[in-house]
Amino acid sequence: MRSARACEPARRRPRAPFERAVAQALDELARRDVVRRIWDRDGTLWSDDPAMQTLARERLGWLHTPELARGQLPDLRAFARALAQEGFTHAVVLGMGGSSLAAEVLRDTFGATPGHLRLEVLDSTDPEAVLDIESRLDLERTLFIVASKSGTTTEALAFLAYFWQKAPRGGRQFIAITDPSSPLEREALARGFRRVFPHQPDVGGRYAALTYIGLVPAACLGVDLDRLLIGAADMARRCQEAGPTNPGLWLGAALGAAARQGRDKLTLICSPGIGSFGTWVEQLVAESTGKNGTGIVPVEGEPLGPAEVYGDDRLFVYLRLDGAPDPAQDAAVDRLEAAGHPVVRLHLPDRLHLGAEFFRWEFAVPVAGLLLGVEPFDQPNVQESKDNTNRLLRRFLEEGRLPADPPLLREAGIALAAHGRAARAINEIHAASLSAALRASFRLVRPGDYLALTAYLAPTPARAALLQQVRALLRDRLRVATTLGYGPRYLHSTGQLHKGGPDTGVFVQLVSEPLRDADVPGMGYTFQTLKMAQALGDLEALETRGRRVVRLDVGADVEGALQRLVEAVSEALA
Repeated sequence: MRSARACEPARRRPRAPFERAVAQALDELARRDVVRRIWDRDGTLWSDDPAMQTLARERLGWLHTPELARGQLPDLRAFARALAQEGFTHAVVLGMGGSSLAAEVLRDTFGATPGHLRLEVLDSTDPEAVLDIESRLDLERTLFIVASKSGTTTEALAFLAYFWQKAPRGGRQFIAITDPSSPLEREALARGFRRVFPHQPDVGGRYAALTYIGLVPAACLGVDLDRLLIGAADMARRCQEAGPTNPGLWLGAALGAAARQGRDKLTLICSPGIGSFGTWVEQLVAESTGKNGTGIVPVEGEPLGPAEVYGDDRLFVYLRLDGAPDPAQDAAVDRLEAAGHPVVRLHLPDRLHLGAEFFRWEFAVPVAGLLLGVEPFDQPNVQESKDNTNRLLRRFLEEGRLPADPPLLREAGIALAAHGRAARAINEIHAASLSAALRASFRLVRPGDYLALTAYLAPTPARAALLQQVRALLRDRLRVATTLGYGPRYLHSTGQLHKGGPDTGVFVQLVSEPLRDADVPGMGYTFQTLKMAQALGDLEALETRGRRVVRLDVGADVEGALQRLVEAVSEALA
């Protein structure tokens, strides 16, 4: 439908009604002088509320990050060289959401350059994940990057507490990336951290890919930051143009126009060489637009299927790496477009054009939010989940346990629980098996809904493959979009959409029991307790809003239980 070769939009076979809707959206944006007002940091664009206007003005610093970052490159290169000269071999990002996703994308895309550090990202409170990363590290040669804009992120501080006791060289092995004067900065200075990189206070975490949040890990990896930022700076310049030649404005108009037409399931397709970029886009879109009962649902990582399994609520965006295309993927996207689905093609000449894409999407998403009538820089329901977690942890410290409801049934190592609409649907048919209970739950799915798997499990390739099988079954049989998020990471991204967005989500929460656990030093609880409090707090927030939720406890044999779940879902949908 739309092609952007070398990161530039170029018209291709316009089709109604999507193209007409985009053109109308661009006319609306031009009448409102949106481009100039964004660059003038005009907070009145998104809200009549003075507090929200102030917030917007104070969160538009990302507009200038490409030019600011280029001035930081000599220092970043010297920092990375010093680490290698001292014998460091690994770096671990300890963070969540916007503080970790850009680093993960850069790690997955570029890997480690010879002579630089290998990078790990810890963004799971599952004790398996924590212990697995620890087992892969030479702790004496590892740098820990504690990343938290606010300096109060529960997960990042728990990771810091754990690895502080493990690092043999103390503060020389730790750096912080955080707002000036934050609690984390004060702690880092008190503990003698190797360095504190000041985060830009006027840049929110999810808009921070081109700040120290993304660039410090990239420097550790040895990414060519000059070329990465040259592309970003050129995209920033082009996003100052008024009209459809502005790549960010056009994409924002397309996202907003599609959502207003009911095509609010933004389905991301990425070339294998940039496959994880979709996870960063997912967070940016969901957390920015999912509020006030509206929102764009990003669908990332869903297996590609034939055109007939997709409903008319989809907009496909294909990020194609022209230097390393996938012919099978190209053919599948061509078939989607031939079947009448709107497809936006964004062409990247090489992987280093990710710098330009970071900026394009950062510009596009606030434009889409403007068209949908939402303020893109706050995240009220993310804080709600944090508050629920903290309340449950206080209860644990007082009572020695977390609340637990008896399951509706147990089968093959899986315990199923539900409340509200889902529980009523299951009880009405007196479900005596897992497949019957799931069948009753899936009958709650309506056309235009999406089905979200929220997995409080340590992610592994084997588990991901089984969960992808579940997604494909649900998508193909129910003809609805599916998402997969690992908790608690997704609480900082799609979690905002789940609670603040439209009531179109049906949720299957999965939790597990670890074979091994680990204490969070100084807190009085373990990582498993923290994870379960986060899962319960999320469940509570969903149920308070009357969302349709089923909870599955898959026990300690996670792979075996997930294999049974694949079978039960297949039986339920037969």
